[in-house]
Amino acid sequence: MKKSIQTVKGVREFYPEAMSLRNYLYEKVRGVSQAFGYQEWDGPFIETIDLYAAKSGEELVKKQSFTFEDRGGDLVTLRPELTPSLARMIAAKQNELTFPVRWWSFGPFWRYEQPQKGRTREFFQWNIDMLGVNSPEADAELIAVAAGFLRSVGLSPERAQIFVNNRRLMDSEFDALDIPPEKRLDVSNLVDRRTKMEPAKWDENARDLGLNQIQLDGLKGILGNFDLWKKNEELTRLFAALDALGVSEYVKFDPNIMRGLLYYTGTVFEAFETTGSLKRAILGGGRYDNLLADVGGQPLSGVGFAMGDVVIGIILQEAGLLPDFDLTPASVLVTVFDKSLLLKSYALASRLRQSGLKVMVYPEPAKLPRQFKFADKMKMKIALVLGPDEAANSQVAVKNLSSGEQVVVRQDAVIDTIRTMLG
Repeated sequence: MKKSIQTVKGVREFYPEAMSLRNYLYEKVRGVSQAFGYQEWDGPFIETIDLYAAKSGEELVKKQSFTFEDRGGDLVTLRPELTPSLARMIAAKQNELTFPVRWWSFGPFWRYEQPQKGRTREFFQWNIDMLGVNSPEADAELIAVAAGFLRSVGLSPERAQIFVNNRRLMDSEFDALDIPPEKRLDVSNLVDRRTKMEPAKWDENARDLGLNQIQLDGLKGILGNFDLWKKNEELTRLFAALDALGVSEYVKFDPNIMRGLLYYTGTVFEAFETTGSLKRAILGGGRYDNLLADVGGQPLSGVGFAMGDVVIGIILQEAGLLPDFDLTPASVLVTVFDKSLLLKSYALASRLRQSGLKVMVYPEPAKLPRQFKFADKMKMKIALVLGPDEAANSQVAVKNLSSGEQVVVRQDAVIDTIRTMLG
């Protein structure tokens, strides 16, 4: 037997049903992005590895990127993220753009990770950013965009929440505990792993990092204080803005949110489904400063987030929130009676398409029952028959495939007849 060629590990095949999910997510992110006045853009799918070496962490560059040498000898990579491309493109036209810039994108990315439920090596990602404004109200707008998306796909506040924290608030709390700056990255990473570890093991790791008992107890107190935000002006302004934007029911403060430790400088947030089995973030982002510094631009603050399509796709499928897959590529099938009438069937279909109808022509002459059976399997609603008698009299037979009703009408009346049957 001939050996079949397998797909590359971790990549995806989009059969029509999977493609419909991808398109559904694109339509939803496009709708909410444009509702807030954001413009669509995109960057190259292949970039030089130097771009990520300048802006991203070593793990992303050395372990997670699909990197190869092109025929010119340059080291390039399939893009693992979009922010470095955004920085370069903004820097290139920084003096020409009107700020604040509000941009969004939805496209493919690649990371060399271990495939598992909710994680693939190839994925589509929604990126959305506001650049040129540094305020809690701008942060609130991006969170409102995220909440607007959750609402649009049917995830209520009871099923999904956006958890918010602030890096500057946490740094001030670390100051109060006398946690030295050189230990804060490790401590923040430990906080990020807290829900994934046994309490005793987590305490042991904290002591291994050099925290004394007073610092450890103080850290636990911070992580359990869900009113801590009230002492931070940025967060009080943020929550006031979220209330004005009508999305406060989707948002909660959580001091345990510690993301982008080397990247984010202010507000940080992540969205999670609260009732399902998949314990992975739906989306995440926050406030960043000096976006353009490493690619030659002037300092510029921004806020944004990203959402991959894999996790949200699983969540919506498991929750039964996706629209039914529409197998029907066209509502109308024009049958082909015989070879001599093939071009007349083509011409009839062309006139129908010009009127705005979605029309398929059977690809070859065949017995009518076979053609009707094909239309029925494809969930089409109407079949047209252009036989010798109909062609001679400028008529066409219109068959309603749901009811079985068939009428013969003049060809100049067929469009109205079809629209009546389609309702």
